[in-house]
Amino acid sequence: MNTVLLLIILIPILEIYLFIKIGSQIGAFTTISLVFFTAIIGVYYARYEGLNTLKSGVTQIYKNQMPLFELVSGAALAVAAFLLILPGFATDSLGFLIIFPLTRKIIFQLLSKKTKSEVRIKDDLIEGEFEDRDSEDDKKL
Repeated sequence: MNTVLLLIILIPILEIYLFIKIGSQIGAFTTISLVFFTAIIGVYYARYEGLNTLKSGVTQIYKNQMPLFELVSGAALAVAAFLLILPGFATDSLGFLIIFPLTRKIIFQLLSKKTKSEVRIKDDLIEGEFEDRDSEDDKKL
């Protein structure tokens, strides 16, 4: 089964389960308030971290360096903000893990180790020169 389809099915089931469990412990109104509170705090903090990432990226450009980490970090922050906007405790937890710089670096390191083992880079490069010559047959046409 496709992983994305499986996630689309399992994430709402997990969220409903957590809503029921947490709602039965702290009450329905408190659960709903907590979901709104985490969404507001998460989006605000994602904006704050996004601006810090943008500043860091501009600093890297001024130093004539490629802001690769900042680009990936900015994309991760956009995903984190999306996860925080979605109502639910599991998505909020994952979104907060992505937003905080320390856990974001750990996640990047784990993912980069996994992709480095899967991706093989070929360093085969052939250098040469070419000259564009018009043949006499082409001139007759």
